[in-house]
Amino acid sequence: MVDAVPRLRAALSALPAYRPGRAPSGGGGPAFKLSSNENPYPPLPSVLGVLADADRLVNRYPDMFATGLVHRIAARHGVAAEQVVCGTGSVGVLGQVVQATCEAGDEVVFAWRSFEAYPIVVGVSGATAVRVPLAPDGRHDLDAMVAAVTERTRLVLVCSPNNPTGPAVHREEMLDLLRRVPRDVVVVLDEAYAEFVRDPAAVEGPPLLEQHPNLVVLRTFSKAYGLAALRVGYALATPVVADALRATAVPFGVSGPAQAAALASLDAEDELLERVGDLVTERDRVRAALRGVGWEVPEPQGNFVWLALGDRTEEFVAACEAVGVTVRGFPGEGARCSIGEPEANDLLVRTAGGFAP
Repeated sequence: MVDAVPRLRAALSALPAYRPGRAPSGGGGPAFKLSSNENPYPPLPSVLGVLADADRLVNRYPDMFATGLVHRIAARHGVAAEQVVCGTGSVGVLGQVVQATCEAGDEVVFAWRSFEAYPIVVGVSGATAVRVPLAPDGRHDLDAMVAAVTERTRLVLVCSPNNPTGPAVHREEMLDLLRRVPRDVVVVLDEAYAEFVRDPAAVEGPPLLEQHPNLVVLRTFSKAYGLAALRVGYALATPVVADALRATAVPFGVSGPAQAAALASLDAEDELLERVGDLVTERDRVRAALRGVGWEVPEPQGNFVWLALGDRTEEFVAACEAVGVTVRGFPGEGARCSIGEPEANDLLVRTAGGFAP
């Protein structure tokens, strides 16, 4: 007798697999991981001290609604506490947004290439991903995204700065998109790298919330705050949308240590943002050096740079590994290279010089 096969959702077979950035293999020489957009700095000593204290309470459930953190985030952005929803990183909160807005037959519009989790979280909901090609300079083509909106569209995702290409969406073009998208369609502005932005024309999501009740802003503590392993992010939204996100949350999703570390990081924000400033300076140095060896790099506003390598992507990834550096390759398209230690960045630039167009 043949054992019965468990009946699973057919949609799962069509989901793309999320591929995390590879860790460096080492091999006795230098080994640097520039493949995951991580902050190369460890948490501040004050944050590590709070984590040590929080670890003593791991036998207890955390505050399910992250009440203390929610109020601190609300004060930081000048919104009401009921407009803040915490979750397991910005991608976890995005999953809550999709579950709250989409079901089978609905459509979600986003730029492509953009954050590779987008088609996964959309597909899990049963909705259809509508991918709109980026402009040649790696920027969102917002006119084309608006044109892709139909009566089946429930959600539009805007990633600024765009992961993996780097440019930020400008404020005026975002306002134009919000004016043209139907008010009953939720627009998500994913600002996972907001703290790294230096483009004066770039959009900043929180000030737009009052006038645009269909807007949801996503932020995270993973990048600038260096808490990637703890998985804590948040959404800012109107109270009615925030209530819907809380309804789709996994109970106790944000751990006690994660809440404590995020609060401690906000206490030390000035010191942390000095580190962000150092990374921005290093990012700009790397871009200038890449231009010096023949590359046209899209304007980077996150903690990474993009090299449009096309068919040479996998060869470049292998060449980087040979000198002890891992980068994030997208075969046939290009490589996203995180900003890390200066020694790692110098190895990256030297290797990229041999692949310049």
